[in-house]
Amino acid sequence: MILACSIHEVASYINWIYFFHAWGFQPRFAAIADIHGCNVCRASWLTTFDEADRPKAAEAMQLFEEANRLLNLLDEEFSVKSVFRLCEANADGDDLLLDGVRLPLLRQQTRKHEGDPFLCLSDFVRPLSSGIADTAGVFASTVDTGLEQAYKQDPYKHLLVQTLADRLAEAATEKMHQYVRKEVWGYAKDESLSIKELFAERWQGIRPAVGYPSLPDQSVNFILNDLLDMRQIGITLTENGAMHPHASVSGLMLAHRAARYFSVGKIGEDQLHNYATRRGTSAEAMKKFLAGNLSI
Repeated sequence: MILACSIHEVASYINWIYFFHAWGFQPRFAAIADIHGCNVCRASWLTTFDEADRPKAAEAMQLFEEANRLLNLLDEEFSVKSVFRLCEANADGDDLLLDGVRLPLLRQQTRKHEGDPFLCLSDFVRPLSSGIADTAGVFASTVDTGLEQAYKQDPYKHLLVQTLADRLAEAATEKMHQYVRKEVWGYAKDESLSIKELFAERWQGIRPAVGYPSLPDQSVNFILNDLLDMRQIGITLTENGAMHPHASVSGLMLAHRAARYFSVGKIGEDQLHNYATRRGTSAEAMKKFLAGNLSI
């Protein structure tokens, strides 16, 4: 299913902390996004900072104003899109079966506390041996092709567009996932969370994204593409599984109440060969996708 939104429809789902981080601002300066737009309110916000920090706060305020002006301009020409699919799912060891498509996964190799289990994302889906089908979601979100190229003649605006594009793709994903939980999948029909609670991931389940610690293998995008046909929303994949437009995000949606994020960590030669075998390729071929996770 495709969910298309205008920029103004997803703007309230932008996590400005990450936007400001990309521009070198500490999270406390991102609080300008929570301040009412009147001049008195913003002037009052500035006085909450020590005198030495006020120039930086004023700079953050100006950047936020310019970003919002640019969002309004981009809204006239561009949109954001998500595609998702709810699959009949079961866990088969460290693999997920999604509508019959096998998605091999990696199991956590390090743990924070003694006695913690070594987790795999498949742990949060009903096992195949149960004989009962479960559900899991797959998704991808992106900005319109061409948005990242806007204002190329203006280096500052072009950089501003690029950092906004990343945040818009994430915002579209946040809005899409909320819609899926409450209406399409419907396992959280009564969910009533504020935007800040959404950012804090207070919702039931997890949404692991490709390339992140619990799903580090970028080539997983090829499997997700088989399920989603990402071209429907303008996403193409490079030979290494990277998505274009760059401002795109993909991953899984899991609903288990006990589901939580974790880091796979460093894997050894045995895990590499096991994973490569399950992926139907060679360990050597997998090394380029798991370079950051190899301890060999």
